[in-house]
Amino acid sequence: MQWYFVAALLTVLTSSQGILTTLSQSKGEYKYDYATVPFLAEIFKLAVSSLLLWKECKKSPLPKMTTEWKTVSLFPIPSVIYLIHNNVQFATLTYVDTSTYQILGNLKIVTTGILFRLFLGRRLSNLQWMAIVLLAVGTTTSQVRGCGEASCDSIFSAPIQGYMLGVLSACLSALAGIYTEFLMKKNNDSLYWQNIQLYTFGTFFNMARLLADDFRGGFENGPWWQRIFNGYTITTWMVVLNLGSTGLLVSWLMKHADNIVKVYSTSMAMLLTMILSLFLFNFKPTLQLFLGIIICMMSLHMYFAPPNLLLDKPLTVKLDEEKLIEVSIDRRTLS
Repeated sequence: MQWYFVAALLTVLTSSQGILTTLSQSKGEYKYDYATVPFLAEIFKLAVSSLLLWKECKKSPLPKMTTEWKTVSLFPIPSVIYLIHNNVQFATLTYVDTSTYQILGNLKIVTTGILFRLFLGRRLSNLQWMAIVLLAVGTTTSQVRGCGEASCDSIFSAPIQGYMLGVLSACLSALAGIYTEFLMKKNNDSLYWQNIQLYTFGTFFNMARLLADDFRGGFENGPWWQRIFNGYTITTWMVVLNLGSTGLLVSWLMKHADNIVKVYSTSMAMLLTMILSLFLFNFKPTLQLFLGIIICMMSLHMYFAPPNLLLDKPLTVKLDEEKLIEVSIDRRTLS
């Protein structure tokens, strides 16, 4: 399976995730406990990975599975980072509005590139760095509202704590992705075995969150396991399957591609969501949206296109190459 096919599928699933979540609402509110969705998604990913590992073990030779505690103990760390990141997200939203938060979230594109270089030691060309910055600019441009709107000034009027928490949130998101890639490529273990370790700890932490919510609410509605499916509809189950499938695709990209591919997939998904919203939710297109799409397409081409398609050779070099070809052809005819 080629990475660009997985990346394209991830883009489609990620873009549909927000749309499905919106459609799962009833009269603008959730009839189900949305905290149960990531828990069930972790269960789904764990079940699929276990099934795939079982099939892989039936083949010869057996897949490599490291069981040393020194290695296994590294897998809870991404879940801990994501747990901290989720709390920072809520704290950020107490200081800034949703539009400002989305724009600050685009910083994770640049921070992913920086951590990609610092922690994984991957070198990027100057052209690739320019492409990453362009991607952040393009996604931000598509989200900025017109300055004739009342919320335009709110982007620059948030307190300093909001911007600091926004930067911290972007760094934590990038760090979790980079660390996950490090784990996936640390050894030659089976991808499905690595997924089982990741999702086992992910299930545990999501279960702990549900239990903590019950304690904070004084078990007013009963324990979470008695009401876990309350309010669920077909659309809600589609959200669960979408979230679980997205996680499986991301783990595949972490193993066989890298974080930059994932960043491009999720960024393009955001633009695709906006385009689909034009038809589904009467979302009005803006000039900023079209400019953002153009900038992101330029960034995509700059980062992944072969260098010979980006740089034209000097005319003198082309003439010299043509002369060499003519001489070689003449020699062949003479011989």
